[in-house]
Amino acid sequence: MVDSIKRVAVLGSTGSIGRQTLDVIRALPQRFQVVGLAAGKNLELLAEQVQEFKPEFIGCPPENDDIDKLRGLVDIKSDLLPLDEVAAHPDADIAVIATSGKAGLRPTLAALRAGKNIALANKESLVSAGEIITGEAKKSGARILPVDSEHSAIWQCLNGENQEAARIILTASGGPFRRLSPEQLKEVTVAQALQHPSWKMGKKVTVDSATLMNKGLEVIEAHWLFHMPYDRIDVLIHPQSIIHSMVEFIDGSIKAQLSYPDMRLPIQYALSYPERFINPQLPRIDWSLVRSLDFEPPDYDKFPCLRLAIEAGRWGGTYPAALCAADEVAVELFLDGRILFTDIASSIERTLEQHQSISKPGLEEIEAADNWARETLLKTISGVK
Repeated sequence: MVDSIKRVAVLGSTGSIGRQTLDVIRALPQRFQVVGLAAGKNLELLAEQVQEFKPEFIGCPPENDDIDKLRGLVDIKSDLLPLDEVAAHPDADIAVIATSGKAGLRPTLAALRAGKNIALANKESLVSAGEIITGEAKKSGARILPVDSEHSAIWQCLNGENQEAARIILTASGGPFRRLSPEQLKEVTVAQALQHPSWKMGKKVTVDSATLMNKGLEVIEAHWLFHMPYDRIDVLIHPQSIIHSMVEFIDGSIKAQLSYPDMRLPIQYALSYPERFINPQLPRIDWSLVRSLDFEPPDYDKFPCLRLAIEAGRWGGTYPAALCAADEVAVELFLDGRILFTDIASSIERTLEQHQSISKPGLEEIEAADNWARETLLKTISGVK
């Protein structure tokens, strides 16, 4: 029946999560309908998506001056809207926030203020402004449905439980370099950093996974999503990426969520919740081929980005916003070949050492800290004091 179809707006539709979201929707046309698409730079792909899904409305960032190019690529019959309006549009039942970096913050808030459930894949929003975002969700009654495989796993493990968890255990693949020495890490190339052993992701997230910054950001996210103190959130390296996270309860029982490492599964669960749908395109684990499930503690000295992120989360205020911004710039510099792989962590650390945090920041103060960190890291790298 038409009434059973969930109407979806996808922000960041041309990125890795956005494309995989559309894969899920293609596989389940009787369940989902695309009513809105939004993207920033890849207008050629956005035009193809518009042609295929024929959304009611399209979004582009206001600073994108190539919108005429999009009109030239496809016959647009949809409304062209700012990202905030796409996220909060009344014709969408759920908004997928898959934009990267700080671009996801204001659309996330707009959707929540409109009482719109969001499938959140944008780490930086929750890391930078977790208190504001969770507060807006509480006020409006909207739900934040996690898309990250780790947070989806925790969410699934907590479903049906009446008592709070005693501990959250976030698993991490360890990335491609967990066996390298500190000296070898200095020689890591961009091509090597983009070869993740388990997941297919965008460049930024892939590099963050290689430095373990991604896992540190996930610790901060878990703190806000599940109201869990930092001293009850652990990180464990699990190279097979089959156990996506675990939850320990007060009696010592532990729940774990296991599945093949494919982002389409947590994306689909966020879209389908509280139901589960059959999707023949999602892979299943062949347990006859799984020889072991291995675990080891993370090396905080070799991968200081993990430590920096957890410290920034504990410090609070505008430290997490400064961390996210500094990391975004440092990763861009590494991808451009301007700094070494190991310079990512050291440049972020030098930036945070200079930061004068504001406690209980508002949105404007968070955005100011973001801008400050970007400028400061660039000055640090160039040697300008």
